[in-house]
Amino acid sequence: MAKGILSRLFSCASPHHIAGGGGGNSNSKRDASTSPQHSLSSSLMDENIAFGESIITKWDSDSTDYAKLTSLFSDGHGDAARFLRAVADLRRAMLFFFSPDCPDPSSIRVQSLIRAQSLMQSAMRSLEKEFHRILTANRHRLDSVSLSSSSSSSDDDEIGLFSSNAIADLRSIAESMMANGYGMECVRIYKVLRKSILGEDLSLLGFDIRLPYSNFHKIDWPVLDLRIKSWLAAARISFPAHFAAERLLCSQVFDSSDSDDLDLTESCFADVANAVALQFLSFPESIAKTKPSPEKLFRILELHQTLSDLFPQIESTFSYESTSSVKVKALETLQALAEAARNSLAEFEVAVQKESSRILIPGGGVHPLTRNAMNFLASLADHVPALINVYAGVPFRPPEPLPEISAPCPSTIVPASVSDRIAWLLLVVLCKLDHKAEFYKEVALSYLFLANNVQYVANEVRRSGLKIILGARWAERHEDTARRYSERYVRLGWGKAAAAFEEAAAAQEGRLVQDERMREEVKTEVEGMIVPAYQGLYESFTAARGGGMEAAAVPVRFSPKGLRDRIEQVFVEPLSSESSGSVNGSFSTSP
Repeated sequence: MAKGILSRLFSCASPHHIAGGGGGNSNSKRDASTSPQHSLSSSLMDENIAFGESIITKWDSDSTDYAKLTSLFSDGHGDAARFLRAVADLRRAMLFFFSPDCPDPSSIRVQSLIRAQSLMQSAMRSLEKEFHRILTANRHRLDSVSLSSSSSSSDDDEIGLFSSNAIADLRSIAESMMANGYGMECVRIYKVLRKSILGEDLSLLGFDIRLPYSNFHKIDWPVLDLRIKSWLAAARISFPAHFAAERLLCSQVFDSSDSDDLDLTESCFADVANAVALQFLSFPESIAKTKPSPEKLFRILELHQTLSDLFPQIESTFSYESTSSVKVKALETLQALAEAARNSLAEFEVAVQKESSRILIPGGGVHPLTRNAMNFLASLADHVPALINVYAGVPFRPPEPLPEISAPCPSTIVPASVSDRIAWLLLVVLCKLDHKAEFYKEVALSYLFLANNVQYVANEVRRSGLKIILGARWAERHEDTARRYSERYVRLGWGKAAAAFEEAAAAQEGRLVQDERMREEVKTEVEGMIVPAYQGLYESFTAARGGGMEAAAVPVRFSPKGLRDRIEQVFVEPLSSESSGSVNGSFSTSP
């Protein structure tokens, strides 16, 4: 019977625990034939039991109202220290009565053991209650960031989710319960409560891990985009703070530098954090599995970059063998996000190539496709670090070699796997614009359309991160191309203006030159082509008329100044709303 009672106790007992101590009175009878030394030891152990009984029964909530209303581990901790000392003395008494050194008859030893075991069970119930109370009371009192960042501070500091006093109390309770064979109960309470709290911490950060991930393909992108923002915000705090703090807390409560305790620390952390972390990482993995599209690319890149930045922290926090599944999950998620990003960028290329609108932009202005594509690519240039990671080890092989004018400048900052891809996408956009220029029936207007759109592309490259990816020379080459298009427009559109200026001016009314610098260059070129010849004609007529000119009779209607004013009227600055609008297949650049 005694062996059954002490099965918990002796699973963690060692000979050095068997010692005297304590106080109180004993009513047990002793065998007179025993030696005085053994009789004295038995009396001391009986006193330990009696002393323990006076302390332990006071805090038995099943027996006294005082224990129901008062916390054992309250301010001052005097009662807690006496209680833990009584439990330790009780344990020594139980070990003594079970040892061969005990001189008492078997019946008396069993009675003492039963009495001590009953007290021990009561004590463990009280400690279990206190362990639960301390964990619950401190669940959200402080934040995990403090615990993680203050791990090197002294025990007197306020650190994280628990003050140093609370952690010390938890550790004392855990050590006592484990020493007396009740470690499983202690660990069970810890795991259940802390796992629940960790999940709540993520919810307080704005992300609910209980959301089902299987139906993401049915959720509208704006809704899914909001959830991604929530995940990103929660991830940037949870891994360096909450998960890291949880591991630290496990160590502070259960680790006493014993190999078994180290295993226990690992086990507790794994049971508390593994499932939560795996579920948390399932979200970006599920996003990666949705249908690729250009509008998702920037969020996917942000997910990939954030997880890449956090991976060293994940690797450090989940370094135990039993938590390696979290590291594996993070790596698999990174790979899935990288593939999703590559597929989404490929969809952008497909969308440009398939853009089939035949709308003619009035005045040959900038096409919505140009604006949308350049907004997309300029935003993409802000994600170069993520792109470098996504395309690491994935060399670019274009369907055909890049022409020299479209090739990026060699760079030590951006690898060719990224710069060549961006250059290729810009070439696809420019080729599509060449095709759209063919829709204009007037050749001069088609050249103006190309001049406006190529200049717009060059300007966007210059003013965005695309300049770093492609190099300044890329923009210069395409500005030269735009200038050649504008020159052809001037020759074709204004070539006969010297002989029939008003007809030419009327025909070019409403033509748009979007870029301010190009507009000035075009006006200068038109004036240079028309004004000198017209001025000679004007002077000939005025000389023939003796310096006067009859407006109705003379075919020369403008003075040189009037001619310049008329040209100025043709090339007015376009309104900001001109050539805006939308076409099918527009590209999103989510903020």
